[in-house]
Amino acid sequence: MLYWEIFLIVAIAALILEMFAPAMFFLSIAAAALITAIISLWYMNFHWLIVICSVLSVIILLFIRPWMKKFMHEMPKGVDFHSEYIGKIVKSTEEITNTSGAITVYEERWDARLANPDAEPIPAGSEVRIVRNESIILYVEKV
Repeated sequence: MLYWEIFLIVAIAALILEMFAPAMFFLSIAAAALITAIISLWYMNFHWLIVICSVLSVIILLFIRPWMKKFMHEMPKGVDFHSEYIGKIVKSTEEITNTSGAITVYEERWDARLANPDAEPIPAGSEVRIVRNESIILYVEKV
């Protein structure tokens, strides 16, 4: 196996790990391994290639990661796909409790939960107001 292939495999594996743990840590390793794979096309000392990859990983981690985290934190809050639903009044299609329930928004079924955990369950067919969302779950209160 050629050295560039080894570093390319490391880069792909680090990218896959970054998908599961998005902390921009494995992204620095992936970028360093990719750069090292390109360098290994001309330079063939494996020990020095490992040193180059390690140094590049640290440099990318120390300098680019803080910049990327700053960029990610500057993005506007509350602007996501579901924010247009907040405040909308809809009907429940199933009884809504703290652990289960469903509503229909624009003829799409969405999982729903009680916004206030101490509130009584909301029966199916009741009008509810969407208060907030967390991922694909919409939290509602009875109107």
